[in-house]
Amino acid sequence: MYVIHKTDEALGFIPLPDNSGKPITVVGTDAIRDGFDETCLNQAVNSRLAPGVTDVILNPDGHAGYGAPIGCVMVSPTHIYPGPVGVDIKCSMSLLQLNIPAAALVDKRSRRHLIDAIVERTPTGAGRGQRSVKKSRHVDRELGVLAVTEGASVRVCEALGIPPVWAIRCEDSQHTGHDGSHAALMLRLETILAAGRIRNFSEKMQQLGSYGGGNHFGECEITRVIDRPSAREVAAVFGLLDGHASFLSHCGSRGFGNLLAQGQFKDLEHKFQLWGTPFPAGDKKLVYAPLGTAEADAYLNDMALGANFATVNHLLINALVLEAFQEVMPGTQGQLVYFISHNIAREEIIDGKKAWVHRKGATRAIPGGHFALAGTPFANSGHPILLPGNPRDGSVVMVAQGGAERSAWSVNHGAGRAMGRKHAARTLDQAAVDAEFDVADILTNCRKYPIDEAPDAYKSFPEVLRSVESAGLATTVAKLQARFVIKDETAPDD
Repeated sequence: MYVIHKTDEALGFIPLPDNSGKPITVVGTDAIRDGFDETCLNQAVNSRLAPGVTDVILNPDGHAGYGAPIGCVMVSPTHIYPGPVGVDIKCSMSLLQLNIPAAALVDKRSRRHLIDAIVERTPTGAGRGQRSVKKSRHVDRELGVLAVTEGASVRVCEALGIPPVWAIRCEDSQHTGHDGSHAALMLRLETILAAGRIRNFSEKMQQLGSYGGGNHFGECEITRVIDRPSAREVAAVFGLLDGHASFLSHCGSRGFGNLLAQGQFKDLEHKFQLWGTPFPAGDKKLVYAPLGTAEADAYLNDMALGANFATVNHLLINALVLEAFQEVMPGTQGQLVYFISHNIAREEIIDGKKAWVHRKGATRAIPGGHFALAGTPFANSGHPILLPGNPRDGSVVMVAQGGAERSAWSVNHGAGRAMGRKHAARTLDQAAVDAEFDVADILTNCRKYPIDEAPDAYKSFPEVLRSVESAGLATTVAKLQARFVIKDETAPDD
């Protein structure tokens, strides 16, 4: 098993075999470092030794994943890797700030009405889409084509009842093809549809505005801004309202993105076998394509199509949630705080050079004053970082610090799993989990909270946050206290 060498309270490194290159950066306190299992560390080293990779960062939420660990950052100036993006392209977080005071959510009946109004608009579960809910948005094939090729363009937003102004509060509101054009995406979509790779395209477009299953959720919060002058100043820029309701969402590109990702893995695995190219560390999920090749172009186009779906999906969910609040509590107003991905590859400047930064279960973290934020509402403050913990321990909004340069301008994406789903189902007690929610007065739409998603199935969120702050990567601006949760009770679909 590889050894993590400690350099600071919350920083360490894993040297490569024979000290053959830049070590892997590890973020985490002693408690976190001791929790990384052998598979996770092996995947981190395998990823770092893969062709063209110059940097790997293992975040405190890191655990075994799909080729590369979930909770890692992988940098390459020359190659693109589907594995360190994953099968849920652009799985993301978004936060909607509402003008509803906390006192309005004390009454359980009001929260139940809100839960009902939301699930009438935003379905959960495998295969479910807008046709399966009473107060749906109609998404036909033509609108679906526009959504996946244009992202959150003005005409897509207007067609779906999404405030177009929300686009400026997205990490990326639109994704283009490998050549920087939307035309490349339209051509790619036509090609894959003609080839029958996505036979149920219209049905998949009906999943816009839905959560899916697994660890995806919608959660009503109470925003609690940290009582510190710097935090209050940044919170004002973000649009956070202390002591008021907000809504946190976690989901991605649903079945459409999954089909695109799975198709790319099959394509590249076939190419490797055809060329006689060995898989890195013998792992098929670490297939890659050198930039500039037809294979890389095809992947970048498919990733962009999936990412555009995820973007519109999140914005539509937020519009539907706002509509639900307005139905139950007339006069409700809402503003998108931010929408940010944690399963994506982006071209960025790392160490003064262009490179593709693959974030698999990792979140971009750029502080104020960085050139990448010029022209955005967050140029001086740094952008919001949305980190979900769990309903019991809460979630947080953070802002990056200069130390994030050490982690390729990235932090973790949440708490990270401590137990596999089957292990959690065998180990945890359902009655105890549900009782914990009752004591905390957190309501859900579930008869029984999914046992494999219970708080204790995840790492200690306070310890994960301590790792991030102690390493100088980011600081907390606000805490989010759960009041109710929208979740799927069935098995995960992506």
